[in-house]
This record gives sequence, C-alpha cells and structure tokens, in this order.
Amino acid sequence: MHTQKIAITIPKNLLVMIDADSKKQGLSRSKYISTVLYEKIKNEKERNIKSAYDRVFSDAAICREQLETSKWLEGVENNEGQEW
Repeated sequence: MHTQKIAITIPKNLLVMIDADSKKQGLSRSKYISTVLYEKIKNEKERNIKSAYDRVFSDAAICREQLETSKWLEGVENNEGQEW
C-alpha cells in the first residue's frame, strides 16, 4: 500500500484516546488512525448503498413488479438449458 505523510490538528483529549486505544491494540498511532478512518469510510459507503436500496424497494410499484416477476419465474417450470 502506498502511503503519504500528512499533518493534522486534533484536540489533545482526542489524541490521548487515540494513543490509549492504539497501545491496547498494539498498533502505531498512524496505523490505528488509518484503520479507524478506513472502517468509518467503508461503513458509510455500505450505509449509503443500503439506504439507496431501501429507497428503491420502498416504492410499492417496484415491490409489485418484483413479486410478479418472481411468481412468473416460479411458474416457468422448464429447466431445459438452465443450469441454475
């Protein structure tokens, strides 16, 4: 992984908490902050994706269409040429 050194300003009490947690986990301050930020960003992206799905599938018309399609697929009953 490529890294880049940066400088940030944070409150002293936050730095104390970061140092305590990173020490407990056996990580350097830098690795700890990188890991926490990575997890935060990843979780935010996942939350945004879930929120988008929830918005789409809360639409009654889309739900009906999905239900009708699944019922149609169940009724096909022709498995020739289908590997799934």
